[in-house]
Amino acid sequence: EVQLVESGGGLVQAGGSLRLSCAASGFTFDDYAIGWFRQAPGKEREGVSCISSSDGSTYYADSVKGRFTISSDNAKNTVYLQMNSLKPEDTAVYYCAALYGSSWYPLNPRPYDYWGQGTQVTVSS
Repeated sequence: EVQLVESGGGLVQAGGSLRLSCAASGFTFDDYAIGWFRQAPGKEREGVSCISSSDGSTYYADSVKGRFTISSDNAKNTVYLQMNSLKPEDTAVYYCAALYGSSWYPLNPRPYDYWGQGTQVTVSS
C-alpha cells in the first residue's frame, strides 16, 4: 500500500521556522520525484517545491525561493521541507506528493500519482 505521511506542521509566528517531513512507503522511492504543494482556503493548490529522488534536482516556486529548502534522505524514504522566514501568506495545508519519473512542469500538481493527507501550517502576524 502506497503511503505518504506528512508531519511537522503547526502554528508559528511570522519570521519563524518549521520543518515538514514526508515519509514515503509502498513504492520504489528512487523512481519518483517528491513534491510539496500547499492549498490555502479559497485558493487553488499550488506547487511549492520538488526534488528528484534519483539525481537530487530541486525546484522552487518564486514565492519561496531563498526561504524554503527541500532535501531528501533516500535511506529513510523521507523528504523534508525546511521553511524559514515564514510569512502569514505561507499559511495553508501542505501536502507532499509522488510523481513517477519526471515532469516538464514539476510544480504542476496534475501529473502526481500519490498524495498525502496534508499538514496544517499557520503563520501568525
